[in-house]
Amino acid sequence: MKKLISPLKAIIFIAAIFIFFSFSQATDNLTSSLKKAVDSIDPILPYQLARTMSSPEFAGRLTGDQGFTKAARWAAAKFKEWGLRPVDRKNGYLQPYPSPYTIIDRASMILYLPEKSGSGGNINYQKVELSLEKDFLPLLFSDSGEKTAELVFAGWGISAPELNYDDYAGVEVKGKFVLCFRGTPDPARQEFQYYDEHRTRMKTAKEKGALGIIYIYPEAQANPNGDWIADFMPGVITEKTADLIFKEINSTTAELKKALQTYKRPISFSLKSKLSYSVASRHFPDGIGYNIIGWVEGSDPNLKKEIVVVGGHFDHCGRHAGLLFAGADDNASGSAVVMAAARTLSVSGLRPKRSVMFVLFGGEEMGLQGSNYFVEHLPAPINKVAAILNFDMEGEGDGAWCGMSAEPAQLKELIEKANGYINVIKGMSVIKNVGVRGSDFAPFFLKGIPSASFGSNGPHFGYHTTGDTIYRLNPEIMGRIAQLAFLSAFYLADR
Repeated sequence: MKKLISPLKAIIFIAAIFIFFSFSQATDNLTSSLKKAVDSIDPILPYQLARTMSSPEFAGRLTGDQGFTKAARWAAAKFKEWGLRPVDRKNGYLQPYPSPYTIIDRASMILYLPEKSGSGGNINYQKVELSLEKDFLPLLFSDSGEKTAELVFAGWGISAPELNYDDYAGVEVKGKFVLCFRGTPDPARQEFQYYDEHRTRMKTAKEKGALGIIYIYPEAQANPNGDWIADFMPGVITEKTADLIFKEINSTTAELKKALQTYKRPISFSLKSKLSYSVASRHFPDGIGYNIIGWVEGSDPNLKKEIVVVGGHFDHCGRHAGLLFAGADDNASGSAVVMAAARTLSVSGLRPKRSVMFVLFGGEEMGLQGSNYFVEHLPAPINKVAAILNFDMEGEGDGAWCGMSAEPAQLKELIEKANGYINVIKGMSVIKNVGVRGSDFAPFFLKGIPSASFGSNGPHFGYHTTGDTIYRLNPEIMGRIAQLAFLSAFYLADR
C-alpha cells in the first residue's frame, strides 16, 4: 500500500517547487554571460579592498590629507589594473578639487561644576576632567586655543527671527561657550533646514561673540563637516557628560530635549558651570581633494555619452589626537562595493548601451564636496547623467535597504528586476527630500537625475568612532550588494 504524504510534507513540497520555479524564472531573465559575471563576484574581494582602505596606512582617509591622497592613488591604480578607462589625460583617474582641512593634534576638556556657595557668596567648583572620545571630542575643524569660560544653554543653537524663532533671545553668549543640541524645533518645517547646517550654526554663534559651540550628542562622534573659523573652538560632549552640567538646574538632557520638542519654543539660560577647553590644531587652507573615476564606455554610438554613475564616498574622518577613525563601514565598505562592481563589468567584456562611470567621491564627510563638484564638472565627453546608484555603509547586517526617486517608474522596476536574482533588498522607500544629512546622491537628486541610494541594514554601532574597523564587516553582505550594484547598473545602462 502506498504511504500517504502528510499535510506538512505536502506544504514543504509545494513551497520547494515554488521556490525552485521562482529562482529558475529569475535565472532565466539573465543571459549566460550576465549570470557568469554576477556569480563571479567573490565576497572576499570587497572585504579585502575595505581592509586595505581602512588600514592605518591611509590614516582614516580625511579628504585633503596625505592619507586620503595616498589611498586615492591606490584606488586609481586598481582601476587601471582592471582596465577601466581614465577620465582625464592629465590627471588620469583623479578629478581634483579644492578641499581645505584641519588636523587636531591635541585636545583636553575640563568641567568646573558649581557646588554650594562658600563664605562671602563665592562659588566652590568641582573639577571634572573629561576623557577624549569617551566624554568629548573637538569638532574636526576647530581652531587652536586654550580658553576657560561659562556655558550658556541655547536650545538648538538657532537664530531665525524671520521664522519667529531665536534661541539666542534673552541670553548673552559673548565670551562664553554655547551648549546646544543638533536639530530644529520642528523637523516638519523645511524652512528650518538651512539653520540645521553645521556651517550656519557655527557662523551664527561666532557672530554673536561665542568662543565655540559645544554640541550634545548621545556619544562623542568625529565630525569634519564645517568651516575652520579663526579663534573659534567647537566640540561635542556626550549626553552623560551634559547631565553632569544640568544637575545645576535639577534637570537632565532628556528632559530638556523633550521640552524643546514638545513646546517648539526656545528654552535658553545661562549656567554657572564653566568649561576649560584646549585644542592644538593645524589648518590647511590649500588642501586638494579627489574624486577617483574609472569608466566603461557604452556600445551604442548615440547613447554612450550618457552615463549611469555607480558611486560611494571614499573619505572618512582621518587621524586626530592619536585616534584613528578608520571608517571601515563608513565608507570603505561602500567604496569596496563600487570597486568590485567596476572590476566585474570591466573584465567581463559586457558592454551596455550607455557608459557606466564608477566614482569614489571625496569630501562627503565635509558636506558632499566631491559629488557637488562632479555634477558641476562632468568629465568629457559625457553630456548627461542617466541615473546614479549610491552605496554608503554596506558592511554590516544581513540585508540591504534602498531609497530611490519616485520617477521614473523604470528605475524601481529595473532595480527590482536585478534584486529578483540577488534577493538582498529587505526594504524600499521613496526619497522625498535630501535634508542636511544626505549622502552623495543628493546633488544628483536636486538636479532631477534619477537616484537610488543603498545601505546595509546595520546596526552600524561604530559610526564615526574609532570602533568602525574591519572587524565589524560582513564579507557576505558586501558581496551580495556588489552583485546588486553590478546588475542594477547594467540594466539601467542597457535599457
